[in-house]
Amino acid sequence: MVLPAPAAPSRGTPVTEAAPLTPLEAGPIPRTSKTVLSLLLPLLAFLALAAAPAHASRNQTLFFEAPGDLLNDATRDASFQKLDSLGVSGLRIAMLWRSVAPAPDSRTQPDFDTTDPAAYDFAAFDKVLDAAKQRNWPVLLTVTGPVPKWATRDRKDNVSRPDPNKFAQFMTAVGRHFAGRVAYWSIWNEPNQPQFLQPQYDGRGRPVSPGIYRRLYEAALKGLKSAQVSRPQVLMGETSPTGNSHVVAPLAFLRGVLCLNASYQRTSATCSRLSTAGYAHHAYTPKAGPFFVPPKKDNVSIGVLPRLTSALDRAGRAGAIPRNLPLFLTEFGIQSAPDVSYGVPFQRQSEYRAISERIAYANPRVKSFSQYLLTDDQPDLKARFAAARYPGFESGLITYKGKEKPSFDAFRLALAVRPSTKTTASIWGEVRPARAAGTAQLEYRSGSSGAFQPLKSVSYNRLGFFTTSGGYRTGRQYRVTWTAPDGTVYHGGATRAYHG
Repeated sequence: MVLPAPAAPSRGTPVTEAAPLTPLEAGPIPRTSKTVLSLLLPLLAFLALAAAPAHASRNQTLFFEAPGDLLNDATRDASFQKLDSLGVSGLRIAMLWRSVAPAPDSRTQPDFDTTDPAAYDFAAFDKVLDAAKQRNWPVLLTVTGPVPKWATRDRKDNVSRPDPNKFAQFMTAVGRHFAGRVAYWSIWNEPNQPQFLQPQYDGRGRPVSPGIYRRLYEAALKGLKSAQVSRPQVLMGETSPTGNSHVVAPLAFLRGVLCLNASYQRTSATCSRLSTAGYAHHAYTPKAGPFFVPPKKDNVSIGVLPRLTSALDRAGRAGAIPRNLPLFLTEFGIQSAPDVSYGVPFQRQSEYRAISERIAYANPRVKSFSQYLLTDDQPDLKARFAAARYPGFESGLITYKGKEKPSFDAFRLALAVRPSTKTTASIWGEVRPARAAGTAQLEYRSGSSGAFQPLKSVSYNRLGFFTTSGGYRTGRQYRVTWTAPDGTVYHGGATRAYHG
């Protein structure tokens, strides 16, 4: 994604009261560029989330991404303090090749050693990775386009047909510089999107971006090997959730990268098995919510993760990738008001986010989840139409004015409540700041106002996760209260039960 400018703290807008959770309405999938996508009305997946199985992903990691806050000297320290308070324990950082390379808009490559880290401007990233290392946080580094114009085949723009050999050289420099501070390397952000990689299709409507991406991915492996990075954990994919005539759908993209046809049969003897530690995907869901079912079978949002894991299994059986490949959900967020096109009310934002994380947690193949943005992107308040005022993302936990949304507290103490009978509910949550097993208090109230009352004490594991059951009544709201080791008492956001 394009790095946003930091938000200027000021007095925030009042919290919007959300309506009760109802059957979910249709809406467009949020994209990095906010391109309006053509979608049909969703089918509701009322049985999409059953009780979490015993083999759920018990070691799921969460990667937080806050580029505008952390890459800015003026906001970095305060932002890390907020992340510490929220219990964040991992970072995803997207590094645009053109943002660190010399003369990125020149058609002529400067005379420099392209494998020498000293030739690149890594200073802002160094500060973030050093702070993460001090906290013992794993870092997922996504190296991506746009690229220097001189690093493309035709040198006409910053995204068309990047030169694999030059990318291998750049990855050698990246590997030499960042080895020891990166837990996972990921290659390209949303390569099935034209703002990051072109062309997506040829003149006959056939996908070509998968082949371009495969050569870049193989070049990255070559570069890390040249840098002598020991056993790098490299992720492929980083795909966006939906396709159209300009964007290759994620499952079609996967098949193209791996030289598989629609039946997942190998189509090229020269397309050998791809070495990878996992598949990365951005499982954004539209305004309709976590149970949205994309009508086009090659699209994958959070409510239909089995589409992707099944595709990976079929690719594994075909010998194109390792079997049982892990799935990393490396970018995710729920957009909120005041965006009239993509945003949901504040309370619903935190509820949808928790439900989505519960879906990911219940899937044993998912090894990481994510939160994209701490602070919302700056709007364009001069735009004539309301729909054009929010060209970035409003998926942050803090408004662009600096006001904490309900999702701020709800992120720290995540909670998702689903009725299982007329009087009981299945309850899942996480005490995110926890660093050892412990207990927290579940509370409830009747309706949207009034004092919360104790419901029950819950025990969470060493990562803060818990699953339990509790009393349910129509109209109840729930929250988690937790006392930190230093005696500070934290309250999670008010959460309504959902049906699905």
